[in-house]
Amino acid sequence: MDRVVRIGAAQLGPVARRDDRHEVVQRMVSLLDHAAEDGCDLVVFPELALTTFFPRWAMDDQEEIDSFFEAEMPGPATQALFTAAKRHGIGFCLGFAELVTDSGGAHRHYNTALLVDAETNEVGRYRKVHLPGHDEPEPWRPFQHLEKRYFDVGPDGFQTWRAFGGVVGMAICNDRRWPETYRVLALRGAEVVLIGYNTPVHNPPAPEHDALSDFHNHLVMQAGAYQNGMWVVGVAKAGDEEGVPMIGGTAIIAPSGEIVSQASTLGDELVVSDCDLDACASYRTTTFDFERHRRPEHYEIITTQRGSTPPD
Repeated sequence: MDRVVRIGAAQLGPVARRDDRHEVVQRMVSLLDHAAEDGCDLVVFPELALTTFFPRWAMDDQEEIDSFFEAEMPGPATQALFTAAKRHGIGFCLGFAELVTDSGGAHRHYNTALLVDAETNEVGRYRKVHLPGHDEPEPWRPFQHLEKRYFDVGPDGFQTWRAFGGVVGMAICNDRRWPETYRVLALRGAEVVLIGYNTPVHNPPAPEHDALSDFHNHLVMQAGAYQNGMWVVGVAKAGDEEGVPMIGGTAIIAPSGEIVSQASTLGDELVVSDCDLDACASYRTTTFDFERHRRPEHYEIITTQRGSTPPD
């Protein structure tokens, strides 16, 4: 059976704070149209694709904060994306800020990725686990990174779903830097992992890392792909957004760890590759045959300890 999925990684250029959601969605629809012309089965959009990266500002007004969140999906602004996807018969993965109201009226705020199939039926929803940054404003920074202030940690961990002829997992931005992300998804059978990100070039707490930001971005995704025998699709929101330069580097990475397709700009750009899900087996039945070679009895510290404790 043919298990080749043609995936389009739909990088977005900057989204300004003043930009209307409808305008942003039209940019996404244009990328979706190009993907349809190129025969894509699935299109992956970045993290927080519908708005600017709002955690870079300190805000106290909850109404202002909530204005960046979606209370329904699709909603008035995003319906056009769903309509276009259904017309083309293309599934997509969309990163957005999600506002959830529980039965008791309490609000939860998540950094979320939604996966829908070619009929725009919801396949799965992932809420970001590894929230970076800080929870209180730090005036010394040239810009803030207040994800811990505005988002709740995703409650469901890393899940996988059967879709597009294989097993799909999702992660978001900082999740890609943690090897546990890929390993848990691989243990749940993931053959392709979809990752959206918004990553600034400048790292205020460690500016010595700035020159390595592009290298580190690809390093972690390539290592995750190879060490787990999976495809990884990493999609950026890139360019100078509200005075903060963000990396691009949107890439589709094979189970070998090789980048097979990569963006060449910092703007709206579609990167396409045929992803043969059967290519995962070459790694999962040899070097990374988990059943034969893993020794989980020696890994307990990974799930019971958070900080590093060197010997006395």
